[in-house]
Amino acid sequence: MPGKRRPSAIFKPFNPNRTTRFALPDIAPSMLSSDFASPDRELARCRRANAKWIHIDVMDGHFVPNITLGPPILKRWVEAKPDLFYDTHLMIENPMAYANAFADAGANLITIHFETTSRPRRDLRSIKRLGVRVGITIKPRTPVKRILPFLNEVDLVLVMTVEPGFGGQKIIPTTLNKVRELDLFRRHEKLAYRLQVDGGINIETASLAVAAGADVLVAGNSIFGKGDVSTYLKSLRERLGSKPR
Repeated sequence: MPGKRRPSAIFKPFNPNRTTRFALPDIAPSMLSSDFASPDRELARCRRANAKWIHIDVMDGHFVPNITLGPPILKRWVEAKPDLFYDTHLMIENPMAYANAFADAGANLITIHFETTSRPRRDLRSIKRLGVRVGITIKPRTPVKRILPFLNEVDLVLVMTVEPGFGGQKIIPTTLNKVRELDLFRRHEKLAYRLQVDGGINIETASLAVAAGADVLVAGNSIFGKGDVSTYLKSLRERLGSKPR
């Protein structure tokens, strides 16, 4: 059964002392773009494609203009495929009211928006005490400087490269400047957080995000919309592997 403490070797902290970035970033298929009528099949397709990091977008219809899923759905997915890493992105107005439920459901990582908390440090530490990894994220118009004081508390920073709420949007190129800033900051401060990007990531834009410093790429429409998940991810990895870093 899913529980609060689900250690996973799939998540590897960033090593700020390395002179080079990861050989290849982790690719996290976003279930937002999957077939919700056949989640077992979709998760199995990801696993066969060696994509073990699964991104779960939780939307409440208030913080963002869409509604997706709650803890019972996540619990069902975790029970069906417990060997995957469930990266749970709470795009909701009151994340701390639901963080415990998502941890109980089997989330391995819970990311909250800076824009939804008045006490970021307290809330990040509270999530950490649930036994899961914790992340913080910002919308495209939120400056990086707003979250710098809290980055010693987190395992991951997610830069939204589109306005959150819907899949299939085009990347906002200027958001990659935030990725560059956060990459430089973690290296200078010797911090181990991973850098994730979400929004408009495809075979053309992925290399731009990696060059900026991202080491976790969330992609939904570009993965599930191509039909053959394995073939697309193979092409994406080959494309990234050919780019110098």
